[in-house]
Amino acid sequence: MGIKQSFVLAVKSLLTSKVRAVLTMLGIIIGVAAVIVIISLGDGMTKMMNDQFESMGANLIQVQVWDFGSSRSVSPEDMYEVMERNPKYLKAVTPYVSVGSMSVHSEEETFTPKSIMGGSEDYASIQNITLERGRFLQYIDVLRQQKVCVIGSYINKEYYDGDALGKTLGLGGYNYTIVGVLTESAESRKGTDDDQIIIPYTNAMYLSGNQVQGYLFTGASKETATISRSILENRLLKIFGDDDYYMVVTSAEMLDMMNTMMGTMMTVLVAIAAISLLVGGIGIMNIMLVSVSERTREIGIRKSLGAKRKDIRGQFIIEAGTTSAIGGVIGIGLGLLMANGAGALIGSMDGADGFTAVPSVSAIAVAFGVSVGVGIVFGYLPANKAAKLNPIDALRYE
Repeated sequence: MGIKQSFVLAVKSLLTSKVRAVLTMLGIIIGVAAVIVIISLGDGMTKMMNDQFESMGANLIQVQVWDFGSSRSVSPEDMYEVMERNPKYLKAVTPYVSVGSMSVHSEEETFTPKSIMGGSEDYASIQNITLERGRFLQYIDVLRQQKVCVIGSYINKEYYDGDALGKTLGLGGYNYTIVGVLTESAESRKGTDDDQIIIPYTNAMYLSGNQVQGYLFTGASKETATISRSILENRLLKIFGDDDYYMVVTSAEMLDMMNTMMGTMMTVLVAIAAISLLVGGIGIMNIMLVSVSERTREIGIRKSLGAKRKDIRGQFIIEAGTTSAIGGVIGIGLGLLMANGAGALIGSMDGADGFTAVPSVSAIAVAFGVSVGVGIVFGYLPANKAAKLNPIDALRYE
């Protein structure tokens, strides 16, 4: 009996008992669909993070300082001095201070923006922020702690009817003049980067009572990022005498760390989802064992007509493989639908703008191959049992 004929018989066998066939495939369908969804969402998340890091620039260097427990501290002047002494490697710097959750008063309403950040005049260029109207913070604003701010497009449209420039908002008991409106980046939705306020970091330090939480540098080039990082680390080590109080990391290193974390998490989740494939394989083996018992007389007749062990074994293995393959195809279709639906849902959430599920061809191919492999492996035992039946005993079987 050829492979084609065995395949046709396998399909006919499935069609004669549709409910049992579906229940047999269920574990495979769920396992394959789960693998496709997890990999698609994971790849989508990785792509979104890569895009975000690329938008920040390959030359970004972040310095975080936590000087709790140390008698020494880093001041913005220290970081500006490092930049001025190393113009070949460091081009710009901005301290940043997060004010945290704080109520803000427009001319008619009170609201709480997603974030209130303090930065310098270089904050926009380092963060690749562009303006739709007005200007950004200037050196004199920072130096004199002038009450000026730049707002996101959501705040401009929602609370100022698109005409915020020159008007004021109440923040920390002071009136801040709006001097600039940021270009829309997330469809002007609440909770996104369009829902933020940027003020001079000197004002932010006063409002929050916090020291500068970190610094963002622009390196001269991607190739010199390692040297730039070493310069900053040497300066901080000289100040603190211990590297436990700070961290210096480049954008490339941050991206590598995030991708490593995502890869580890994806491996764990895929391994958990693969348990369904194991369960599905056990289900196929059980049904095939039942099928061998039900078709014992058929096996005896075929053996009496000259069928060899390899023919009987091959027929049942092909039936098991066909069952798991069809389940795999259904699982792939279901997984793609679920991945696209979940991707659209996540993409519509605040803060996840630009997220899309990315079903990869390699993931689909691997999931299908594994599903077929599971069917063949777990179908071998029943197939081998069928092949070893004595034809005389099989013909007598009732």
